[in-house]
Amino acid sequence: MIRLARVGARKQPYYRVVVIEKDRARNGRSIEVVGTYNPRTNPASISLKHDRIDYWKSKGAQYSDRVAKLVAQSPAPAPTAAA
Repeated sequence: MIRLARVGARKQPYYRVVVIEKDRARNGRSIEVVGTYNPRTNPASISLKHDRIDYWKSKGAQYSDRVAKLVAQSPAPAPTAAA
């Protein structure tokens, strides 16, 4: 499952977008960190590794509701044509 793991100080949330087994705790041991999300900036900053997210989706990983919205807000950059 691809979901958010909360890090940061109290009242100052900062999130990592992680690949984690569905049954693990919210901040449990993750398989891989595939991005970050900072809701405190204006506008909120989203940094995602789209190639790794696509890889995990191909292996059957599912998005959480919030991560699905974040991926939709931050589309992958267009691939450049290599000559």
